[in-house]
Amino acid sequence: MRRDSRLSRMLHVLIHMDRIDGAATSDQIAQMLGTNPVVVRRTMAGLRDDGYVHSEKGHGGGWVLTRPLSEITMLDIHRAIGNPAFFAVGVAVDHPECLVEQAVNSALGSAFEAAEKLLIEKFASVTLADLADEFDQRMAKIANKPTCELSR
Repeated sequence: MRRDSRLSRMLHVLIHMDRIDGAATSDQIAQMLGTNPVVVRRTMAGLRDDGYVHSEKGHGGGWVLTRPLSEITMLDIHRAIGNPAFFAVGVAVDHPECLVEQAVNSALGSAFEAAEKLLIEKFASVTLADLADEFDQRMAKIANKPTCELSR
């Protein structure tokens, strides 16, 4: 099963957007992510609908942040991109009458629920400013060598 990297990719993009002068076009973001601008616009629409970004059309247009990174959490972005599943594993429902399957599903279900609760709490406690600060610390260690397209 392929992993859903939308959260990671959008966190990445938003931090870059905070660091550039002006707007980031869908084409620029698509090039950075190795995807199509249509995919970028579709994903950014959820962020726009939740008030994290704004888009301007025409010359000089593109996507801009509408809030400071300190006011946006990882959980906010997770929700804005549609609450993708945290886990690729799940319970079997092949034989719901089977008592063994019921016991297994009960144990797995409670473990998944506890893990998801912990992830949600962690995501809610980390702002994009926290991630940007870590980026700044890493950047200082490598003497200002840009490593991503929008940083250039």
